[in-house]
Amino acid sequence: YSVDDDEKALSSLEIIVPRDLADGFVNNKRESYKFKFEKIFDQEAKQDVVFDSIAKPVAECVLAGYNGTIFAYGQTGSGKTFTITGGAERYSDRGIVPRTLSYIFDELQKDSSKVYTTHVSYLEIYNECGYDLLDPRHEASRLEDLPKVTIMEDPDQNIHLKNLSLQQATNEEEALNLLFLGDTNRMIAETPMNQASSRSHCIFTIHISSKEPGSATIRRSKLHLVDLAGSERVAKTGVGGHLLTEAKYINLSLHYLEQVIIALAEKNRSHIPYRNSMMTSVLRDSLGGNCMTTMIATLSIDKRNIDESISTCRFAQRVALIKNEAVLNEEIDPRLMIVQLKKEIQELKDELALVTGKERTSELSQEELLQ
Repeated sequence: YSVDDDEKALSSLEIIVPRDLADGFVNNKRESYKFKFEKIFDQEAKQDVVFDSIAKPVAECVLAGYNGTIFAYGQTGSGKTFTITGGAERYSDRGIVPRTLSYIFDELQKDSSKVYTTHVSYLEIYNECGYDLLDPRHEASRLEDLPKVTIMEDPDQNIHLKNLSLQQATNEEEALNLLFLGDTNRMIAETPMNQASSRSHCIFTIHISSKEPGSATIRRSKLHLVDLAGSERVAKTGVGGHLLTEAKYINLSLHYLEQVIIALAEKNRSHIPYRNSMMTSVLRDSLGGNCMTTMIATLSIDKRNIDESISTCRFAQRVALIKNEAVLNEEIDPRLMIVQLKKEIQELKDELALVTGKERTSELSQEELLQ
């Protein structure tokens, strides 16, 4: 494949399908596929460069009060988990999640103008069931031992995840310990047939709320860091029973993700099928909603993976067509507002008493009642 820099600082990727893959038959298969991306990282790219280009701009927005999502998509073994979580061998191999946590807590320490609270949650979706990876109460020996997470929808169509614990993290160390706990639960719950990473979707979410001392306005933002299951299509052979069930669920949920993305890219679509899968329900506001969303497509550049690489690139191009409208998430804390209003009423009463010379009682007189 060839990478060349465009004058617009976009990178384009060309995948050339060798003739020998056509098995010698005469057919009209395309031989060259070209795709344009914001940036392309080759296999030499270091984790810190990937973080600076992809995650840092999103983390900055989250600190400012906007929602953010970063998700990795690609076939098994192409490096999604390495990019999102990182490798355990060397410190420099840390992925986007630990680096983002470090960055966010560094920034929070520098900013003394606001009071911040930070929580994290870690959800695993396996065969369309959600599991809470941060359940501190027991040691899980299987995935089924973890608390089951279900989706509730309120009248305003906001999604609430029942049984998904929100753990407070006051500093980087606590947050990394929670990440480690979640990853441990994820590893323990895998079956010997296949590693955890490729069989389930994992969503690590950082929730930040901030407020200036004395102000009734609260800013809330969340950052989803998503490691999707492997995107390869199920081959008709070699997979049976338990693994086939897994593969069906993975393909189905990625298929629904694709459907949502196609629907969002179409101009006149009124209905977006978010409800079809747990994954799309959880990421509802990240796709075509109030969110800064970045997608990482991982490719395994190998002759036998050429079809998968092309379909990953095509999916990425569709995602790039989605328009999101990120707005600042500010709300008024009603309790603080009531306290402020009560104080104001008392001050006004005192002022009136001074001016009129008589104490004002809160009871109304008979005339006032009639009036």
